[in-house]
Amino acid sequence: MPFKKFLPAGVDHPFESGTRNEEEKMPKTIRGELKKKLQAGEVVVGPFTIVPSATMIDALGYAGMDFCILDTEHGPLSMETVTDLVIAAQGTGVAPIVRVGGNEEWPILRALDIGADGVQVPQINQKSDAEKVVHAAKYAPMGERGVSVFTRAGNYYKDDAVDHPARQNEETMTVVHIEGQKGLNNLEEIMTVDGIDVLFLGPYDISQSLGVPGDVRSKIVEDALKEAAEKARAQGRVIGSYAKDVEMGKWLIDLGVQYLSINVDATIYMQACEGIARALK
Repeated sequence: MPFKKFLPAGVDHPFESGTRNEEEKMPKTIRGELKKKLQAGEVVVGPFTIVPSATMIDALGYAGMDFCILDTEHGPLSMETVTDLVIAAQGTGVAPIVRVGGNEEWPILRALDIGADGVQVPQINQKSDAEKVVHAAKYAPMGERGVSVFTRAGNYYKDDAVDHPARQNEETMTVVHIEGQKGLNNLEEIMTVDGIDVLFLGPYDISQSLGVPGDVRSKIVEDALKEAAEKARAQGRVIGSYAKDVEMGKWLIDLGVQYLSINVDATIYMQACEGIARALK
């Protein structure tokens, strides 16, 4: 064959197995890896994602990000687009978490059925809100998530999906947003709910509820975040939060934040381009 001289030694056909070493392949996420990292005490980092682009998601894997939060609350992403982004993320070594728009059962169910590594749910203000999340996100006996094993999460019924409910309960993550004074006041009760993996402190909404909207580095906001983080750490709970820049991210990590969301993909891109333009023009 004329192309044989271009093939590796011992390989007679371009589609023959062994033409690409395992270490040369892009890493793929295995559902549950992100959860295991958090349980081991590691810090994980990833941006919110609002750009409907698999290429942008792919780049996160090469950048070394641990996860991305596919934002269907504030972003323009549809569930069809999110499905493609979930597949892209898992193929490039980034765990996809879907932020749904509310605490209703159906968006939580859909986000998990498309195979996301977890859901992130806004506006958790009291214990009953957190219980509602677990009810929708977990199969019995933990919750009452609707069962379909013919989904991507169920590997499309491969091998009869006999372990699907138990595997999903073990591997998928539930992240709840504490976004205001009421949620902060009820944090101790919210922490008693089993099945919540990350308590995510939303600094921007907290700043609004404390009367300094948008000023996430004001002392009143920083004190509130610090107090909440200390309460959660004392109970052995994982804390998440959002940083608008690296400086804030380091400050949050020092507070004990493990699940760190850093900026938004569109803003990261804009800021990088802005810096280049400023330097060259």
